[in-house]
Amino acid sequence: MTTISIVVPVKHGGHVAAFDSIRQSGYDKNIYEVLLAEGSAPSQQRNLAARAATGDILYFIDDDSRLHRDSLSICRDVMDDQGVAVAGGPSITPPEDSWLQRLFGFALSSVLGSGGVRNRYRAFGTPRETTDKELILCNLAIRRSVFLALDGFDERLYPNEENELLDRVRSAGFRLMHVPDMKVLRSQRSTLKAFVRQMFAYGRGRAQQSLITGSFPVISYVPLLFVLYLIVCLCFPFYKMLLLPLLMYAALVSVFTLIGVRQTGSVSAITLLLLYPLMHCVNGIGLMYGLTGGKPGPVRGDGIVVTRIKEFGQEFPEPD
Repeated sequence: MTTISIVVPVKHGGHVAAFDSIRQSGYDKNIYEVLLAEGSAPSQQRNLAARAATGDILYFIDDDSRLHRDSLSICRDVMDDQGVAVAGGPSITPPEDSWLQRLFGFALSSVLGSGGVRNRYRAFGTPRETTDKELILCNLAIRRSVFLALDGFDERLYPNEENELLDRVRSAGFRLMHVPDMKVLRSQRSTLKAFVRQMFAYGRGRAQQSLITGSFPVISYVPLLFVLYLIVCLCFPFYKMLLLPLLMYAALVSVFTLIGVRQTGSVSAITLLLLYPLMHCVNGIGLMYGLTGGKPGPVRGDGIVVTRIKEFGQEFPEPD
């Protein structure tokens, strides 16, 4: 029978909201274990926990991920196919999040906001073979034998460590599956400042991944091209033809803002008029920063502690 090791990285002494949802999951309590990896270097924490794990499948979630009650069972069923090395689903914005957090979630799950990676943030379609574009590390299962054979995550990367690994998994001939019903609830950033930092980190991580792998997909660098275009427009404001793409972009933002107002049923969604350009520009600046900073160096994850919270066959502890 397939066994699952759930890996949860967290800062030292951090709260792990994921425990309650693991305890309440519909999966047989006797065939999973939970490993808590405490530290300040998430990629290294996950690698150390993976080496300590004993399950057939490594299921990576974040400390604030709340598993859907059927996600573990769905994961097991999908990965009964030995040709599948990876299965993952979306990270959904909880309905009880604040209006600003729900707006962040809407922007991330829209084609204008996130393009080809929007399915990381919405449950859409049916199970399908996929690439790293639809998979997200806060809700990702990997066959342990494959993970170890490929030396796990590149510890120089954070974020984007999963994207680099998933590219290697596909190159090794294994299949990746996106399963919309294998989902987690995970709150968006609670403030605009935190959201801006997130978008910057995503851009920086993508650029550092490119420097390591030597792959520079054009679609990933559209935000950077947009930022460079805006700089050119500022330098040559009297060239009217230069403004045509900007006017087209403004029209797109307006259309998607109206869609947001209609779908959310809230006038506050008019904030998307500013949010879309902000997230695109910040992501582009992050890409620029990552490229100019050169390849990332080794990360020191001093003081990482991996604790097996639950072993196969034991009751999962109740909260204190």
